[in-house]
Amino acid sequence: MHVRETILDAIGDTPLVRLHKMVEPGWAEVLVKCEFMNPAGSIKDRMARHIIERAEAEGLLKPGGTIVENTSGNTGLGAAMVAAAKGYRCVFTMPDKMSREKIDALRAFGAEVVVTPTDVPGDSPEHYVNVAKKIADDTPGSFYMDQYHSAWNIEAHEVSTGAEIWRQTDGGRIDAVVAGTGTGGTISGIGRYFKKQGSPCRIVGVDPLGSVHYSVFHTGKPSEPFVYQVEGLGEDIVCQAFDPTVVDEMHQVNDEQCFTTARRLVREEGLFCGGSSGGMVHVALQLARQMGEGKKIVAILPDSGTRYVTKYLSDAWMKENGYPVEP
Repeated sequence: MHVRETILDAIGDTPLVRLHKMVEPGWAEVLVKCEFMNPAGSIKDRMARHIIERAEAEGLLKPGGTIVENTSGNTGLGAAMVAAAKGYRCVFTMPDKMSREKIDALRAFGAEVVVTPTDVPGDSPEHYVNVAKKIADDTPGSFYMDQYHSAWNIEAHEVSTGAEIWRQTDGGRIDAVVAGTGTGGTISGIGRYFKKQGSPCRIVGVDPLGSVHYSVFHTGKPSEPFVYQVEGLGEDIVCQAFDPTVVDEMHQVNDEQCFTTARRLVREEGLFCGGSSGGMVHVALQLARQMGEGKKIVAILPDSGTRYVTKYLSDAWMKENGYPVEP
């Protein structure tokens, strides 16, 4: 019998799937990595398990302890799954722009959720990162995951995501990898793995308008952040888990490009993924057109559309927010 010991052993080994209808003749081949098939529904399952198990090994998290983190939802869901499987209490802070589905799913795992205002500066005591830090400081036996600044975040994606893509593509026989810059851990870990192999593959970052990473990459300094609607992509603070030295280029996307492309992925390719996936594929399709036939591109699909049924997957929500809806 082939039996997993716990649900945590089902993390990773997600498939690469070729796009068909969205890729025109003469373009490069686009392969998408279906991270929404991780057990808690996103690529963050990898990082959550890695950081928590590293904390256990270092004695920073002990039986009966509490996991605390700031999250846009997916890291929280991955960590809540790990906490449930291992028997920890967990508390998460989340900005109020995040979907109801994410909040309800976190609470279903038994997590405590503290919702904070989105439109506050990074140094505000109301900012969800600072609220999480205070909760961790005030909670005996707590471990603050600190995904935005943890070297373990990058390490998780180097040893897991990067190595897995390399293996699935016969030793990195691809021309570009397209990944988002939420905390920066995914693209930094993939980039480090590929660079250490001496691969010429282009590591391509995607950042939404309103986030600071695009400016950090090009100028070394953050731009003035502003609110955008796509979730789990970009950030309004500089993250130490983002290593721009292993990224070759950065592209910006807007909310409409993310949502309309994600809807196409669901309807035309049958890939039930989230809005940030649309941002990655929007850029991947641009590159596919530029690079042409014979080239291969991998784009990350970070999370599941189950988080957004009442948001970008709803025709009514799209119309209310001024986005086009296909006939």
